[in-house]
Amino acid sequence: MKFNKWTLGLAAVGAVSLASAARADEAKMSQVQTALSDTVISGYVGTSMNWQMGPKGDAIAKSPAGNIPLQSGKANGFNLDVVKLSISKAQDDTPYAAGYQADLLFGPDAVGWNPSLNGNYNSEFAIQQAYVALRTPVGNGIDWKVGVFNTVVGYEAFDAGANPNYTRSWGWAIEPSEHTGVLGSYKINDEFSVSAGVANTLNAGINTRNNFDHQSGSAWHKTVLASATFSAPSSWGWAAGSTFYAGMVYGFANNVTTPAANPSTGTGDQGGNQINYYLGATLNSPWSGVTFGAAFDYAQNYGGATRTIGGTTVHSDPFVLALYNTIKATDKLSFNSRAEYWEAQDFSGSSYKDGDNGISLTETVQYDLWANVISRLELRYDKVTSSADTGNNRYILPTGVSVDKATSYGLYANLIYKF
Repeated sequence: MKFNKWTLGLAAVGAVSLASAARADEAKMSQVQTALSDTVISGYVGTSMNWQMGPKGDAIAKSPAGNIPLQSGKANGFNLDVVKLSISKAQDDTPYAAGYQADLLFGPDAVGWNPSLNGNYNSEFAIQQAYVALRTPVGNGIDWKVGVFNTVVGYEAFDAGANPNYTRSWGWAIEPSEHTGVLGSYKINDEFSVSAGVANTLNAGINTRNNFDHQSGSAWHKTVLASATFSAPSSWGWAAGSTFYAGMVYGFANNVTTPAANPSTGTGDQGGNQINYYLGATLNSPWSGVTFGAAFDYAQNYGGATRTIGGTTVHSDPFVLALYNTIKATDKLSFNSRAEYWEAQDFSGSSYKDGDNGISLTETVQYDLWANVISRLELRYDKVTSSADTGNNRYILPTGVSVDKATSYGLYANLIYKF
């Protein structure tokens, strides 16, 4: 064993023995090794190819295809999407267990994803999640997340490999993504579990604050979130294991980077507040390898802001209904289908004023030829089927973006290596 000069000096005058020093160093190493032995490092590298068959050229940006979440600027070429590195320690079974989760993103999809209050919004680095996990022995045990964590609503996730399709749905586009706050989860029994929490803002942004507090001097206007899950018991036969979800997020949708139109009241018909409601289900079937899914997203006062149409102040209330189907033909081959119907509705108070609606159809073939690799080929079609302003080629998407092309369709390829 190699000793430093201070240990050798103390040994020379008889203050310590080399044997005791060796045992002390071994004890320190043992503590470090014990801490690291429970640490898990994982992640993935995500790449893609995007070919837009219609529309062409500069018109892509002003079509539904150019506004699909995480697809802006990726048309007609090869892309690095994102690199994710996760470092975590899971909680053990002790009453006061503790752990942590840190998910780091690198690459184009990280730009603007979850910037900190004073961060670089154009950086290709982002913290997706970073929280301390704690357990308190109340009843069956309450598990806490303290820090930055994913939202409690939604059928799909940021991580493409966790979704049945590569491109994200319009429902995902109008949902919150992450929150900075505290979230508690409780498993009532094998069938029911619930979660509830409080966060700074409804929209993403590490340590951000809402405009109402920032400009009015108020001390406490936070976001609240809650969800409930039911898993079908074995007595349900072939439907056993099916899962049903319900969730809600209510809070300010503006942060300090978006000045409020009226600092005394915030913005929007509800003072800058947005409410997201979510219902979802994943259903097993009597046929082996065949599952179904459904999701309903409704965002009231989307963005917490208003706009003017024909001299009338309105707020946007979009909703999206999505149906999913997965057919696992073999261990390697699966077919994943998604059909969406959406409406972007404008209201003045409770009075309907304007609105557009449309459909989106996505078919994905996944064949996992290589170990640890997800490989997919996907065809997607989007169309605004009805618009209040077709005479001016003005179509409103669920996210509130105005485009001048009603239809788009494209082919995508996706490769993800998971480690």
